[in-house]
Amino acid sequence: MKKRIHQIELFQKYPLDVQEEIRCRLIQTAKKTEFGKKYDFANIQNIEQYRNNVPVHNYEKLYPYIERRMKGEEKLLWPTDVKWFAKSSGTTNARSKFIPVSAEALDECHFKGGKDLISIYANNYPDTKMFSGKGLALGGSHQINELDPKANSYYGDVSAVIMKNLPMWAQIIRTPSLEIALMDNWEEKIEKLAETTIDENVTSISGVPTWTILLLQRLMEMKGAKDITEIWPNLEVFFHGAVSFTPYRNLFKQLIPSQGMRYVETYNASEGFFGIQDQKDSEELLLMLDYGIYYEFIPYGEIHNENPKAIGLEDVELGQIYALLITTNAGLWRYSIGDTIKFTSLSPYRIKIAGRTKHFINAFGEELVVENAETAISEACEKTGAMIDNFTAAPMYFTDKSEGSHEWVIEFNKKPESLERFTTILDETLRQVNSDYDAKRYKDLALKMPVVHIAEPGSFYQWMKKRGKLGGQNKVPRLANNREYIDDLLAMLKAQD
Repeated sequence: MKKRIHQIELFQKYPLDVQEEIRCRLIQTAKKTEFGKKYDFANIQNIEQYRNNVPVHNYEKLYPYIERRMKGEEKLLWPTDVKWFAKSSGTTNARSKFIPVSAEALDECHFKGGKDLISIYANNYPDTKMFSGKGLALGGSHQINELDPKANSYYGDVSAVIMKNLPMWAQIIRTPSLEIALMDNWEEKIEKLAETTIDENVTSISGVPTWTILLLQRLMEMKGAKDITEIWPNLEVFFHGAVSFTPYRNLFKQLIPSQGMRYVETYNASEGFFGIQDQKDSEELLLMLDYGIYYEFIPYGEIHNENPKAIGLEDVELGQIYALLITTNAGLWRYSIGDTIKFTSLSPYRIKIAGRTKHFINAFGEELVVENAETAISEACEKTGAMIDNFTAAPMYFTDKSEGSHEWVIEFNKKPESLERFTTILDETLRQVNSDYDAKRYKDLALKMPVVHIAEPGSFYQWMKKRGKLGGQNKVPRLANNREYIDDLLAMLKAQD
């Protein structure tokens, strides 16, 4: 671990050199693939040529290659045999995505990220007792790829792909068994997870906050416990990712009231492991630069252009929102993953996740992003004593009977004393953190006060179940620039009344 900390310090000291070396190695490795030949990798000498030769790709552009690989063709995007595919939750569109996960991506990125997470944590907390017990991992499911049985390839949530390929020593120190961890019936899985871990000495948890809450609540119900410390007294850390932890922090403090409980954020997606919280007192994420991933960044104003211009690490600025563009050791070339980030530090390079390129509200020129929404929700909860489980929001368009506004559906674990005061604080905070929203709200000219609906406990769970999106990496879409999600959710709530 200490040796690895030294290596991390090296890429912090020489970030541009490390990234340039990775870019050259990736291009050299893949120059004889079908993709490499098409874009003349053999003659690319510098980053300018790379950007000129290879256009920005989204999933739809790469899908024909991925589909052919899943049916057994080789050396298309990457020269080595790719047998695993991470099935994305597809929150940006209805269709699931299948992201190739090469052996190199597993070893040099996903596994390395997991080991670095533990190394950084132990370096920050040398008194840790985490290794005296077991780590509980809430993963997804996996199944045999049915496109072509002869291809001998598999797919599942990225967490399931990682679990299935973990070395034996890692399997010994984790819980539950793989058989339970990889179950695809999420409701049955929660029950089995609770039954088999309730008497274990769990010292760490890793997973998505929303699904972790369900497990903790079920455990407390089964044991008749007032909080988790009665069940797992040695629990000391929750490694979390996939969604912002900010709206859930107070609820976790209630479920795990231990003074010594620690929370560490990660940025791990189907496409790769990108960032780790490396400081005790800050939720900023250290951008991990030596995982076989080359990074570029699309400025916010370019995101929706057909051929967006991208910049490298050397040109990024603090506080600006960028779409993340990656080139990886699994054959994703100048691939836009759909996430937006902003830099909080340039030495070393640290980031915060701002949201999704398709998860925003801009129906009236307000340019509201997920980060704004989560900040406002947290502030409103803090000032009204509320705690939330989930939320989503969308625009309410102008009609002959109403003017424009934003409509929110919020499921509270603890309701605010006054919904009116909660809504007012939500609105005021949005105006403080987003000048475009503030301008549209001026004297109610373009936007009226938000409309907030309270959903009963379990509503979002039932909605996600109805959509076939339970568990794993599936996430509730926070914001949408259309009413597809919210109308479906409201219709379900109305039918239940």
